[in-house]
Amino acid sequence: MSRSSDEPSDAGSAGEDRAAVEPLAALVAVLVVGSALGLYAVALDDATVDQQRPGAETTLDRIERTATVGGVVEPSRLRGFEDFQYPTTATVTADGETWRIESGDDAPTVTAAETHDPVVVSERPVTVRVGPGQNARGTLHVVVRR
Repeated sequence: MSRSSDEPSDAGSAGEDRAAVEPLAALVAVLVVGSALGLYAVALDDATVDQQRPGAETTLDRIERTATVGGVVEPSRLRGFEDFQYPTTATVTADGETWRIESGDDAPTVTAAETHDPVVVSERPVTVRVGPGQNARGTLHVVVRR
């Protein structure tokens, strides 16, 4: 004999008490977890250090940030750099003048990039103070030896 749906059943009461998840809610939960894992993987990849370059861009950023006052590079402020991780040469050229700092016993020359030395080079245009009230366009050039 079959039972109707409105009759209580002692044998089937364990199955009726179980919770079920709606398919749409389960799909949304899977998408949220997948997106979170994807964002974590991207953030983790961006946080890793680039092993191919020994920090020419980082060194260039550091020198520019320290030597710049009001958006203009002050060549006299280059003298305070001596604690680079790798042997480094930094050069500022503007208006026919050149200012250079070298750090480390084995600091590379500016022309080391033209040879087969294991160096990386980075440069960018900057505004340089060449005299009191006189600014000129110049170049900040960094050579780092690994």
